[in-house]
Amino acid sequence: MVIATSLEIKFYQNLGKLFYAIAASDKIVREAEVETLIELVKSEWVPMDDFEDEYQVDTAYQIETVFDWLDCEGGLSTESCFDEFKSFKNENESLFTIKHKQLIWKTCNAIANSFSGKNKSEIIILARLKMMLEE
Repeated sequence: MVIATSLEIKFYQNLGKLFYAIAASDKIVREAEVETLIELVKSEWVPMDDFEDEYQVDTAYQIETVFDWLDCEGGLSTESCFDEFKSFKNENESLFTIKHKQLIWKTCNAIANSFSGKNKSEIIILARLKMMLEE
């Protein structure tokens, strides 16, 4: 395992913001959305790289930490979360490999589909994300 840099940790924290924005776009985060996120972090994001924080915890778990914090504490609107992710992506494009972009899209779609399919607000934010990932 490799100790993650602060930039790599911020990468995962910003993914947590994006995934929260998708889940909360309809103003409520459902248990099914949380469960989907947890499963995908464990099965897809953790195996993606070998980065750990200073406590020897895989940095991919930062996704869950930030998501949970936003879900419990609020404080940021879904629009703010999405915009912060977009700004981070634009400033750190080299971190967003094709493989990462594909997994981001897969995760967002899975979250949106996890409770009664996609609703209008999720479709809108997914369309914005798709354009951003294709830039």
